[in-house]
Amino acid sequence: MLHHAWDRLAAYALIRRARDLELMHRAMAFATLALVTLAPLLIVVAAADPLERGGFAVWLVDGMGLSGRSAQVVMEIIGPPRKVIGTTSVWGGIALGVFGVSFAGSVQNAYERIWNLSPGRWHRVWRQALWLVVLTAYLYQEVKTQTAVHGWYRIALSTVTGVLFFWWGQHFLLGNQVRWRDLLPGAVATMLALGGLRAFSYFVFTPLIVTSAISYGTVGVVLVVESWLIGVGFVFYGGALFGRWFCELHWHARGDAAAA
Repeated sequence: MLHHAWDRLAAYALIRRARDLELMHRAMAFATLALVTLAPLLIVVAAADPLERGGFAVWLVDGMGLSGRSAQVVMEIIGPPRKVIGTTSVWGGIALGVFGVSFAGSVQNAYERIWNLSPGRWHRVWRQALWLVVLTAYLYQEVKTQTAVHGWYRIALSTVTGVLFFWWGQHFLLGNQVRWRDLLPGAVATMLALGGLRAFSYFVFTPLIVTSAISYGTVGVVLVVESWLIGVGFVFYGGALFGRWFCELHWHARGDAAAA
């Protein structure tokens, strides 16, 4: 009886922290910033890839786990930008980089709130810039392994690289203020949740994109993509929040009990 009561209190503590963090609002802000600031940067990077003709649409199809008609619809609407590189000036590229860094800054701020840390100083913007570069490289290799590795091998590779990225990403953006050991559960939880989101996207967003394209055209497809990005933001921050809750409930509590 006491064990069940303790479990309920622990679950309530997690829900309360998610409410204090305003998790849904942050997920919606994540989706908006990703669409406005991060997507244009990824479009340019994908267009510069000499080995891939599909451009950013291929990245999006792979991330959402789309197939069949839904993948074709996204490829048609977000076609390969043939003149992106030629029409992007140096100042335009710098602006895209600045916008991307602002996205990284919002992620850093959320991580700091989750771990109750003071905001990082302005000169730590280099951390945000480097994190953005590593994020782009991580997404790039995810797309490349789609054709190079298949089946369980790709699942294992994606899981390992994803856990390493989210594990390192939190530690790096937080300025090494949180121990590696405490950040591992959050990285694992994030990847497990992303796997669940991918399955949800396959069964729900795949048919929804087709019907939205027929009913509302391009706007309908963009709304579905934005809804998926909200789910990504929820997983991004929810996984880190769950990681801290798990550490305090299982690891730190046991350490305090042993010390007593």
